[in-house]
Amino acid sequence: MRMAFELQMIAVAVAIGILNLLWASAAAQPQRGLKWNVGPRDETIELTGMAGRLMRAFANFRETFPFFVALVIVDYLGGRLGDLTVYGAALYVAARAAYLPLYAFGVPYVRSLVWLASMVGILMLLAALVV
Repeated sequence: MRMAFELQMIAVAVAIGILNLLWASAAAQPQRGLKWNVGPRDETIELTGMAGRLMRAFANFRETFPFFVALVIVDYLGGRLGDLTVYGAALYVAARAAYLPLYAFGVPYVRSLVWLASMVGILMLLAALVV
C-alpha cells in the first residue's frame, strides 16, 4: 500500500526541521562554547548573526509545524485528501525548505513572502475540511 503524498510531506517537513535544528546548533556552538553546552544552561546567551537567525527560524518552524501535521492527519482521517491537500502540503513543505536559507542569510522581504506562502499551504489544508 502506498502512503498518501500528504503524509510523505510530513516526513519531509520533519527532515527540514531536523536540518534546521542541526544547522542552528552548529552555528551557535562558537558563541555558546562547550562549557555552556555540557553545563546546566542556567544563563541565557543571546545569539547574534546567522546563529541567532537560525534559532529564530527554528522557533518559527516549531510554531507552524503542529498546525501542518494536525491538518494533514485530520484531512487524511476525514477522507478529505485531494488536489487541495496535495498542493497545500507541497506548498507548505517547499516554502519551509526555502524559508530556512533565506532567514539564515538574512534575506528580507522575500523571506516574509515565503513564510506567507507556507501559511497559504496550511490554509489550503484547512479549507479542504470545509469544501
